[in-house]
Amino acid sequence: MVDVLRVPFPVLQSSPSLSFKPRLCPLIPPSRRLHLKSNSLLFPLFCSSPSFFKLPLRCSSSSMPLQLSSLSQDSLLYSRAYWVTKTIIAWNVDVVEGSCYLYASKVAALSVTDNGIQGHDLEIKLEEDRSGLPPNVIEKFPHIRDYRAFKLPPVLDAKNLVKCQLAVAEFNSQGKCRNATGLQLPGVLDELFSYDGPLGAFYSAEAVSLCLWAPTAQAVYAHIYKDPVGGCPLEIIPLEETNGVWSTKGPKSWEGCYYMYEVSVYHPSTLHIEKCYANDPYARGLSADGKRTLFVNLHADDLKPEGWDELEDMKPDILSFSDISIYELHIRDFSANDDTVNADFRGGYMAFTLKDSAGVLHLKKLSKAGITHVHLLPTFQFAAVDDEKENWKYVDSKILEKLPSDSAEQQEKITAIQDDDAYNWGYNPVLWGVPKGSYSSDPNGPCRIVEFRKMIQALTHIGLRVVLDVVYNHLHANGPFDKDSVLDKIVPGYYLRRNTDGFIENSTCVNNTASEHYMVERLIIDDLLSWAINYKVDGFRFDLMGHIMKRTMVKAKDALCSLTKERDGVDGSRIYIYGEGWDFGEVAKNGRGINASQFNLCGTGIGSFNDRIRDAMLGGSPFGPPLQQGFVTGLLLEPNGHDHGTKDVEKAMLASAKDHIQVGLAANLRGFVLTDFEGKERKGSEVLCYGGTPVGYAFCPTETVNYVSAHDNETLFDIISLKTPVGISVEDRCRMNHFATSIIALTQVFPFLVIKFLHICIDLWS
Repeated sequence: MVDVLRVPFPVLQSSPSLSFKPRLCPLIPPSRRLHLKSNSLLFPLFCSSPSFFKLPLRCSSSSMPLQLSSLSQDSLLYSRAYWVTKTIIAWNVDVVEGSCYLYASKVAALSVTDNGIQGHDLEIKLEEDRSGLPPNVIEKFPHIRDYRAFKLPPVLDAKNLVKCQLAVAEFNSQGKCRNATGLQLPGVLDELFSYDGPLGAFYSAEAVSLCLWAPTAQAVYAHIYKDPVGGCPLEIIPLEETNGVWSTKGPKSWEGCYYMYEVSVYHPSTLHIEKCYANDPYARGLSADGKRTLFVNLHADDLKPEGWDELEDMKPDILSFSDISIYELHIRDFSANDDTVNADFRGGYMAFTLKDSAGVLHLKKLSKAGITHVHLLPTFQFAAVDDEKENWKYVDSKILEKLPSDSAEQQEKITAIQDDDAYNWGYNPVLWGVPKGSYSSDPNGPCRIVEFRKMIQALTHIGLRVVLDVVYNHLHANGPFDKDSVLDKIVPGYYLRRNTDGFIENSTCVNNTASEHYMVERLIIDDLLSWAINYKVDGFRFDLMGHIMKRTMVKAKDALCSLTKERDGVDGSRIYIYGEGWDFGEVAKNGRGINASQFNLCGTGIGSFNDRIRDAMLGGSPFGPPLQQGFVTGLLLEPNGHDHGTKDVEKAMLASAKDHIQVGLAANLRGFVLTDFEGKERKGSEVLCYGGTPVGYAFCPTETVNYVSAHDNETLFDIISLKTPVGISVEDRCRMNHFATSIIALTQVFPFLVIKFLHICIDLWS
């Protein structure tokens, strides 16, 4: 069968500006050359000239989908086929005696009819490979292991085709179209465009250079601005492409200015070529609310607090990761309501630099008591809190004080302004590599960078190392129009994980990222290295780490560990990483590759939160009956009215909880041997919970993070109050609180503790 490219006459006639002459390529044998037919212009597919793809760009800002035919159940709004390598498309269809074709349109003019795909510039017949998908493809995409494999010509100009709107269609033996869908491209993009060179903005003595990875883009421009907002661009610079990377070089005067990328690219969510305006994914500075990317050289001396380059020498010693004790807090909550802090510093980075505020004095006491690390909730640029403080809304605390603490009126007043106040934990990532602007004195310019460094420096002087909470598992926004969308504007459909229909997975909460894709993994690791080198942080806590691939986590750990004080200014061997190894959603049971779940991380030295000891102590789980009791909340001994079953059942539950706690005290080691409540010797991996899941999963103590309370869900005191009988005194509840905390503090692994300087409304409700 000969593979051909077919350009229907109507397409040529409707494009008078199309400059294209079909020609025979001398590299193709005569036997492969085809001739004109009456209804179409046929010519060899494999011409060496890419002139076919230099078509006029037709942009559209419309997000309205095309009018669907009777094939709408498999329309182009779906992407159910996967272009997995240069020569293989995977699609879950049974062709039998029919045929399949790949279609492309440079101007996104494809439409679906009962007769197939219309509006295409090229059509390529696909041949099924009966041997199926190769092992490397199945390893990368295990969720499509049973899909059929369709072969593409090996000399296909795939690098230009990925810039087009693409679709595949299946026809029966009578030539009637039975199925049509769009394509998911991450596989072929990884094969053709994986890149390890420079990305972002780079500074030399004479120039500033920009590099952007955008292999599906048809054109990229950099808009250079003098100011953080408003005004016309100083200049609009076209970038040149080399193998998917767009770059340009400008004058040194760009430093201190701002820029935005204009990317013309096909977006599968709108079925159009869109002109997207986006920040640099490798941004290191921003204007307020991320309106523009700041040209900023983090190595500039004027951005370094005095003594910054020598800070690594002042870090407190950590002989072993097992000696770590972590204290979790939120930057805003640390000082937002602290009257001992200057009003201009409250809720921000600079509050940590004071010598004798109430919060700083408290941290000093904790440091002397043995706390080694402070874990800061998200500090990167996130959405839902305006960076400009003058835009924040407040509720007068004097009004709230006049209302009952448990009143609906209080809640109504808080709810009315909750979308416009300054309170948010920060799990709404917009750009991972820039400090959040709302915590700085000035969200424009380099102020946030300098103040973040001063915060790190101040905590170091107290004797505390700093852990950053990183949220690489999802992004706040997607699509070509949302102001907070970045990555999905640069390479649509690549950075966000999609399901088998082609729609974005949302199991993390929204817009799951896909670290199984090479350049997503690279962005994560580059970002971690930037925080470690440029801000001298000492650890990273990974939100929903189980949604990240194990390979990514191991590579990140190795990259961080390779940092040296002589070359990088930091000792990477002292950087500890841990996270939430929950195994759920589309990644569960290695559904998208081997993920960084609790069991998969065994032997890596990467820590994961231990929910076994938490649930045994408190009772149930955050997703179970809220009144179910546990070891420290009165199970069997202080019944609260919840139906746990018979007394014998309660005794068995309590005895089982004791075993779980005992394994947790011994670092949740899978090989730890204990005598269980039945008098039998068992290993930690043989003690079971959660429907047969082993309690012990760690290979070494540093792979377990024991905790009983974190920022999620109720505070420890509140959950104890909820689960204990109403008649229990406050003093007894406090003793239970201390008992739970003591168990965590005395385990073989390091304890994770939490501080909550609560929002004023929560203080008043309680």
